[in-house]
Amino acid sequence: PKTDIVFLKVHKSASSTVMNILFRFGETHNLTFAFPVGGGNQLFYPRHFLARFVQGFSPRRPQRFNILCHHMRFLQPEVQKVVSHSAVYFSILRNPVQLMESSFVYYKGASAFSRAHSLEEFLSHPYLYYNPANRDSHYARNLMTFDFGFNPNGEVSAKRVQLMLEAIEASFDLLLISEYFDESMVLLKEMLCWDLDSVVSFPLNSRDSSTKSPLPDTIVEKIKNWNRLDWEIYTHFNRTFWERIDRDIGRERMQQEVKALRERKAELARTCLQGTGSVAPKDIKDSSLRPLQHGNAKILGYNLKQGLDKETERMCRRLVTPELQYSSALYKKQFPQRQP
Repeated sequence: PKTDIVFLKVHKSASSTVMNILFRFGETHNLTFAFPVGGGNQLFYPRHFLARFVQGFSPRRPQRFNILCHHMRFLQPEVQKVVSHSAVYFSILRNPVQLMESSFVYYKGASAFSRAHSLEEFLSHPYLYYNPANRDSHYARNLMTFDFGFNPNGEVSAKRVQLMLEAIEASFDLLLISEYFDESMVLLKEMLCWDLDSVVSFPLNSRDSSTKSPLPDTIVEKIKNWNRLDWEIYTHFNRTFWERIDRDIGRERMQQEVKALRERKAELARTCLQGTGSVAPKDIKDSSLRPLQHGNAKILGYNLKQGLDKETERMCRRLVTPELQYSSALYKKQFPQRQP
């Protein structure tokens, strides 16, 4: 199994669920994480990543960490200072239309969104609300482009898009697609030589459907145009994603693998969870399992079954522990002498 991993956590793209997978694997195999200095979950985002943002990094005697997965704005020469040269790099993408809709709700407090009453209003005159000079402007335009380290306000010329796609291809071994999460996990499992249980997960940091609404076609087109660079990244890597499946696995075997993954997930849900799945924040009984609530989104969580034996309880708890709580527990374990 591969144990040196860089995961670029792209915002609002099921990346908290992927992080849980990495946290569990790292904890099980006693791997080291590249934590932000002082704990927390952001590597001084939205600044470009620097090696010195990592707790325990020293340029005089560089220490290599196994897993780098906390929020960062990608800058590969700096990333290479904290992980081994053989590390596997991967990230996850999401359709920019759903990504923008999700960001508008989740980052409602951001300067570009706070005064717009609806996404529609924002998109009809974006420059009334959007100022690229604001420190939090990246949440409102080409967020994936920004997370990959590029200028979200750059011109959209064929040449520039091509250079950007080539740069991403040169840096990353695999780009997952959140709309095809299970297929993505199968590809990830194959690439990392992990077993099935290592990539099984329950959706984390997902929001209640009461705050979601279908978008009319006119809005969809506006979102694509406003986030044109993200759209180019997404359509390109969505295509190569399926080409890779055809080349490395084949559709038939992929179907079998996905079926096995879903069956295992259902089995774990029956073992671990009270009820049939996620619940609203107010219904989560154990406060240590309550996810952070943000913006206008209602973030769902889980209740564990009572009376599980110790070993099962531990496994189940890991599966449903929200990102911030899990991260802070691992930080304390790795740096017992420091308190975040």
